[in-house]
This record gives sequence, C-alpha cells and structure tokens, in this order.
Amino acid sequence: MTKKRILSGIQASGSLHLGNYLGALKKFADMQSDDAERFFFIADLHAITVWQEPQKLLDQTREIAACYLAAGVDIEKSTIFPQSAVTGHVELAWIFNCVARLGWLDRMTQFKDKAGKDKERASVGLYTYPVLQAADILLYKATHVPVGEDQRQHLELTRDVAKKFNHDFEVDYFPVPETLYQGPGARIMSLRDGMAKMSKSDPSDNSRINLTDDADTIASKIKKAKSDADVLPEAAEGLENRPEAKNLVGIYAALAGTSVADVLNDFGGKGFGAFKPALAEVVVEKMAPISQRLRGLLADPAEIDRVLKIGADRANEVAAPVVKDVKKIVGLWAGS
Repeated sequence: MTKKRILSGIQASGSLHLGNYLGALKKFADMQSDDAERFFFIADLHAITVWQEPQKLLDQTREIAACYLAAGVDIEKSTIFPQSAVTGHVELAWIFNCVARLGWLDRMTQFKDKAGKDKERASVGLYTYPVLQAADILLYKATHVPVGEDQRQHLELTRDVAKKFNHDFEVDYFPVPETLYQGPGARIMSLRDGMAKMSKSDPSDNSRINLTDDADTIASKIKKAKSDADVLPEAAEGLENRPEAKNLVGIYAALAGTSVADVLNDFGGKGFGAFKPALAEVVVEKMAPISQRLRGLLADPAEIDRVLKIGADRANEVAAPVVKDVKKIVGLWAGS
C-alpha cells in the first residue's frame, strides 16, 4: 500500500496575506496531525514565468519559508524547501513535456487569463507551467494534493500525465494523485472591493491584511475596510448581493472558528460601527502573534537558510531515485 504523501507549494511572487493564511498556511499546519509525509515548497521556478527582480525573488523565497514557520508548519513533521534547490523538478518537467499533449495545454484557462491578449509575448514557461506543476507533484509520488478551485484543472492535467506515462511505458510507476478536500473555507476578498479576491498584486496595501502587519496596522485596515450603510442581517441569505458585508463576516467566522450563522446570531441587526471593532479584535488576536513570529524570523535570514537547506536535502533524497528510475524507464542514460 502506497504511503499517503501530501505536497503543495506557494509561489514566490509577493508578500503573503490573510487569504493565503486561511486558504493554505493554516491548513498546512492543521494537517500535520496525521501520519502522512508532507512536502511544502516555495515555487520560485514558477515565479520566473513572469519577470522577477532577482534579489527580490530571493527575499520573497525566504519570506514565504518564514511564513510557513510562523503559521505553525513544523520542520520535524514537514519538509519545507525551495523548488529550485531540487534539480529533479526541471529534469522531470522536460520528460513530461514530451509526454503531455499540446491540446491539453491549450485547454488551460489560467494561461489565457494571465497572458490575455498578449499571449504571443508571454514566456514559454508560462504556457508550460502546468507541466512543471505535474513534475512538482509526481517527483515525490504525491498521493494527495490540496488545491484551490483555480488549480483543479492543473491537477487534472497531472493525473493525465501520470496515466499516460504509465500507459506509454507499460509501467505502474506513478500514483494518480487525488485532491485533498479539506472542507469549505472562506473565500477571502479584498478589503476595498468585495467582488475581487484579496491579492498580493493589488496596488492598494489597504486591500489586504499582510502577514507582516502589526496589530495597529491590522486594526486600521479593518476600520477603513469597505462596508455598506445597512445593518447586518440575521441570516446568511441576507448577505447575498452585499459582497463587502459577506466578506467581513466570512473573515470573522474563519478566524474565530465559528459559522457565519453564529456570527450573524451575535451581530444581526447591528451596524458596522459595532461589528468592525469586534472584527478587528478577532483579526488582531489571531494574526498579530503570527506577524510577530514572522518578523522575528525575517530578522534572521541565516536561520531561514538553515531550514531551507535541511528541507532541500530531505527533498533531494526522495526525488533523486525517482529521476533515476524515470530515466531508466524512458531509455535515458541514468549512470551505473
């Protein structure tokens, strides 16, 4: 029986925020109680599919590693490493480029969304991004992958690559990975626009709660968050067509570990003048300690590098035999 192995990564392309914490980091920390092997990487190779300033990219790699640690990911239970430190990612990606079909990539909606009307000027890496993602997953023979809605199509491509490789070479080598469903989570939207996801690329810093924000900054951003003039409803149905209200209530529920219904049971009929201070208190209570730990880690880059080196060594121990096996299966020289 194949041991359960979980893999996920976060792209090194900007500072992380509350949406990243609730959507990924908190879940990564929470899942450490089971007996699975866990690999969490910083996707710096994916980041360079669009232009990155070299020094900033390196700083962001360290920052995301620090975010994993500050959120509670334990290096005694999980492996944290930079994608580029394991050469097997790119070796396997090239082999999978020769397994995947153009038609599969043509159907990838994320490339169309990111490239827009200027697709002729997009990098080849942006187009083949899903193949590298398949290599990320299959290099560790991951059995389960926690993915958001926007990555489900890429996981399907990974499954197709695994099946085609096994079929073409008449082997039962790669497991076909499954989606790791962790239950419904809050979809965290911008504090300035309830119709847009909270994003590290938004030019307005007030649109998001950064993981590096201190308590005063967090409280100030909640106070300034866009809301509306109506009181909060007494039932969740009343939040429809009120995107900002729905977002703020959802943030409260997600961080307090309660339901939207329970939040509205407490605050239904009250205005945002009463709700926002309570929301700020909850956000500060949950996020300020993480922010404090994160700032401490960022002040010691040598310690972050030590953690990344430990993780890279562990990851290479698992990845190197897979690359060697695949080369032999395909007919490439794999050494003695």
